[in-house]
Amino acid sequence: MFLNTNGNSGLQLPAAIKKYNSLAGLSSIIKQDNIEEVIITIEKNERETLVKVLQQLSDKDVNIKITPDAVDIISGAVQTSDVMGMPLIDVHSGLLPSWQKNLKRFVDLLVSITAGILLSPLLLYAAIRTKLSSKGPVLFRQERIGYKGKPFIIYKFRSMVQDAESNGPRLSSADDGRITNWGRVMRKWRLDELPQLWNIIKGEMSLVGPRPERKFYVEQIVEQHSEYNYLFKVKPGLTSWGMVKFGYASSVEEMIQR
Repeated sequence: MFLNTNGNSGLQLPAAIKKYNSLAGLSSIIKQDNIEEVIITIEKNERETLVKVLQQLSDKDVNIKITPDAVDIISGAVQTSDVMGMPLIDVHSGLLPSWQKNLKRFVDLLVSITAGILLSPLLLYAAIRTKLSSKGPVLFRQERIGYKGKPFIIYKFRSMVQDAESNGPRLSSADDGRITNWGRVMRKWRLDELPQLWNIIKGEMSLVGPRPERKFYVEQIVEQHSEYNYLFKVKPGLTSWGMVKFGYASSVEEMIQR
């Protein structure tokens, strides 16, 4: 597959190679053609285009390689790999080397399993209080967007009345009438988030990382700040610096700030 970014429609390619001329459809092309590796041959002076391409690839599960210029090769400033005789720079999609990822995963499992055992009386108490607080299930399940932009089901103790979003997605606020009395207590002490220990054990979340959001709000945030996609390079977390500092967000603007 070949994607042309400079508008040169007269380029001749073998018939077996698919040709695309729009950078805007890069994400759908990768999904449609099951692309596993992307080689970017944009000149370094086309920095704006290069940034746009990397932003679109930031949450994709693909290997990324960039052609180096002469200065990169001669100076030895970057490490290159050889593909069919062509030196290419590997762009690592992750923020941590493999050993640090494995260590982080080990700590996540150790802490979450230990916490689940030690806090089991509190979890049981919270579950009973949630059941008695109002009609509805004890656990609240909702689809969120996680690592590499993949959806997963997040678990919480239900802190609102049943069918709180029957009219569509709606963010909560401190004076939200949908929150139950027991729900306010849980939210104050973040007890409603404890079932996410199971998400961590499953490998869908980490102890610390950006809070996962719904696709409905992710699309609104990305429309204003495309760099939000970079958060998908890491697993979402049970807590984060943004959550500690800003707490729950009641608007898209607050979500961007957090």
